[in-house]
Amino acid sequence: MKAKIVDTTLRDGEQRAGIALGLREKVKIAAILDDMGVDQIEAGTPAMKGEEKKSIQKIMELGLKSRISAWNRMNIYDIQHSTECGVHIIHITVPSSDIQIKSKMNKDRGWIIDNLKRCVNYAVEKGFEVTVGMEDASRADFKFLMCIAANAFIEGASRVRYADTVGILHMSRAFREIRDIKSQLNICLEIHNHNDLGMAVANSVSAVRAGVEYVDCTIGGIGERAGNCNYIHFIKAARVCLDMYKDIDVEGMIEKQNDIISIIKGKRIS
Repeated sequence: MKAKIVDTTLRDGEQRAGIALGLREKVKIAAILDDMGVDQIEAGTPAMKGEEKKSIQKIMELGLKSRISAWNRMNIYDIQHSTECGVHIIHITVPSSDIQIKSKMNKDRGWIIDNLKRCVNYAVEKGFEVTVGMEDASRADFKFLMCIAANAFIEGASRVRYADTVGILHMSRAFREIRDIKSQLNICLEIHNHNDLGMAVANSVSAVRAGVEYVDCTIGGIGERAGNCNYIHFIKAARVCLDMYKDIDVEGMIEKQNDIISIIKGKRIS
């Protein structure tokens, strides 16, 4: 069984400095990603409104084979905007480390769990598939991660995402923490790695080896700071290390990747 790809070029990838994609470019990129066989496209953040929200609605109108998800902070306001776009999946990000919970948000763990339950329950009752992202998971207390994951699952989330938000994971820890979550909770897991230490692809391969079913990637590895897990590089590495994706035409994918990169370069801010 091969891990499924979640492409977040249109959401996290666009956070790379100097990139500002418009509606037309996002729709074109989504169509190419679909042609590349991406399982899920994280299309953006509807709560930003304006062209961002309109682009997600236009992508939904394409009727792509790829499932479309929208990214949301943990509040009902964001989720309402996503429901108006009619996306397939509503992704809710949950601050998981005490650094974020206390220093950034001035809240406590109890508040996080209460709001997680409320938001997941709201989206599920609206009839949407829900995934939950454990933001800054690599700096979080592991027992609290388990608490977030368990409550997300109980409330109806179909999948939980382990996010190495600041890019500090290494291969052995990525393997160990995913393995331990999988051994204690019967849930579907996704990995989201940043490349600050140059290990996003390696950590993603380790996470798949430990049992994750979904891997987040971007075209060319673009993203904030040092970027995200590079889509093509991950496919190549997983072929060699995990004997996956043998049926994929990598050269054909590279051509499509270059088409997307050309679109992105055309919209770079000088």
